Amino acid sequence: MENERITWVECPRDAMQGVVRFYPTEAKVRYLKQLMHCGFDVIDIGSFVSPKVIPQMADSAEVIRQLSPHKKGNKFLVICANKRGVDEAIDHPGVDIIGFPFSLSETFQ
Repeated sequence: MENERITWVECPRDAMQGVVRFYPTEAKVRYLKQLMHCGFDVIDIGSFVSPKVIPQMADSAEVIRQLSPHKKGNKFLVICANKRGVDEAIDHPGVDIIGFPFSLSETFQ
């Protein structure tokens, strides 16, 4: 989709991180590769957060490593909740955008 005002973003990370059963890295990579061919400008592919809090995202670095050679003009977005996560994300050349979850609610996060 070409439009100078609109960026088409897909966010599979949000759905994946809530799944209790751990999806194998290979399954995530396979699914995300398919999304890369759909024309999304940005794909939210992982997060650099504590694996104790969100175990599903513990393999984000490996997912990015495997996907990076296959980029087709997509940009990869990751979520980081603190400086440690940001430091880890910027070490990966495949990461194009870093998102930070910010909430005004004391009960969220």
